[in-house]
Amino acid sequence: MLRSLRDLDRCSVNATDGDVGDVADFLLDDERWTIRYLVVKAGGFFSWREVLISPAFFKEVDWSTRRIHLGLTREKIEKSPSADLDKPVSRQFEIDYYSYYRYPLYWGSAGIWGAGAYPASLSPGMWSGAPHAPSEAAWDVHLRSAKEVTGYHIHGSEGDIGHVADFIVDDETWEVRYLAIDTSHWWAADKNVLIAPHWATSVDWSKREVHVDLGREAIKSSPPWDSSRVIDRDYEARLYHHFGRADLPGAPPGSR
Repeated sequence: MLRSLRDLDRCSVNATDGDVGDVADFLLDDERWTIRYLVVKAGGFFSWREVLISPAFFKEVDWSTRRIHLGLTREKIEKSPSADLDKPVSRQFEIDYYSYYRYPLYWGSAGIWGAGAYPASLSPGMWSGAPHAPSEAAWDVHLRSAKEVTGYHIHGSEGDIGHVADFIVDDETWEVRYLAIDTSHWWAADKNVLIAPHWATSVDWSKREVHVDLGREAIKSSPPWDSSRVIDRDYEARLYHHFGRADLPGAPPGSR
């Protein structure tokens, strides 16, 4: 099911033996547009520090109570590698992180989560070590704060058309399926529209801009997004058809 990332903001996170803390942010993969970690502000047992939690550790997400249940103990989380979130999170940190939890690395294969499409495809006890000694590339930054990307301008073929207001994610794969774009600063009509991130032609991280090959009229006339309604396949099909895209996720080859 597709969910607004805002639905998870400030959700409670629970270990197998008690509370951990609340969700404060998300780190998304800027290559695969996938949520790789929750940034959890942990308190009490953790002496108030921020910890990273991978969706691979989710046991259950209870949307009705806004609680995320983990298959980890508080002690295991408390002793996990610490990341200085005032600095970019590197691949080297991730190698140390997954080594500690004995989980396989999610990169290096075709799937979004390593050999599979779901974070559940990563299993504890399967750590086999880094494929080779960390090279300089292992330190490359590839994770971005969702809160930092919120507000990025969307630059179309005829100029700015809005800014990123939210992210729509698949609650099984944790892939970012859509960027929710607020166009109210550019047009009188208060309208939010959805754009798939893989439609972007480029992202200028230094200028905080996402470039898309879409005209203003196409954006203005696109199916509006209502955050109070569930995004179903019919809406997605209309959205893809409107923008002339034939790559609707899960659609049969050659269909629209």
